[in-house]
Amino acid sequence: MTKIKIISWNVNGIRASVKKGFFDVVKDLKADIFCVQETKAGDKDMEKIGGEQKGFELFSSSAEKAGYAGTAVLTKIKPKSFNTKTGKKEHDQEGRVCTLEFDKFYLVNTYVPNAGQELKRLSYRGTWDRDFLKYLKGLESKKPVIITGDFNVAHEAIDLARPKSNYNKTAGYTQKEIDGFDNLVSAGFVDTFRRLNGDKVQYTFWSQRFGARAKNVGWRIDYFMVSQKILKQVKSSFILDQIMGSDHCPIGIEIDI
Repeated sequence: MTKIKIISWNVNGIRASVKKGFFDVVKDLKADIFCVQETKAGDKDMEKIGGEQKGFELFSSSAEKAGYAGTAVLTKIKPKSFNTKTGKKEHDQEGRVCTLEFDKFYLVNTYVPNAGQELKRLSYRGTWDRDFLKYLKGLESKKPVIITGDFNVAHEAIDLARPKSNYNKTAGYTQKEIDGFDNLVSAGFVDTFRRLNGDKVQYTFWSQRFGARAKNVGWRIDYFMVSQKILKQVKSSFILDQIMGSDHCPIGIEIDI
């Protein structure tokens, strides 16, 4: 087996992130695969950015709407195939999924829809969760799956600083979103950070308002989930909350494949 390091980061705009040192972070972390979400860039912009990162091959999925959503993967390991579709046009037009097939696993990089202000997209979020789980189980019927990205939900009270005041009031901590995550877990996908780190309190996202990051009033909404079959191969799962440049911080795993 070979140990590989996979990093994931919601960069909140790849062009802004590049100006804030994105390439330095990629270089310093020495990942074999680097996943990004919320690129907010078209394919041509992503091709240019990918061309500036030597040693990696870029795969991206851009939203039809300019400056919105988007996911991408930089990888040193050549995939067998690449896909941006889940089979549902209402989801696929937003560039929320990059799926790379490797010899022994699928890697799914995702930016899950936010329920939005006043929870206006909560119903759609429920539809996404059901369809996305069905898509993942289809992949898993062929080989194990690693899913990473911004899931836009804090799973349990330990995963956000202020659970009581946010429960069923704020996007990212409603029962419907929690149930969607519960369904992932029930289907056999494991939250690697929680499994390997127990009750450790650490966050991956902080609001840009009210000095939330300085006060560490945060949320853990970015995850690495894996199929039960390869859980024992995950050697570490970590949050790099000292790295700045976005309202999220990078997360990562090391896994023997």
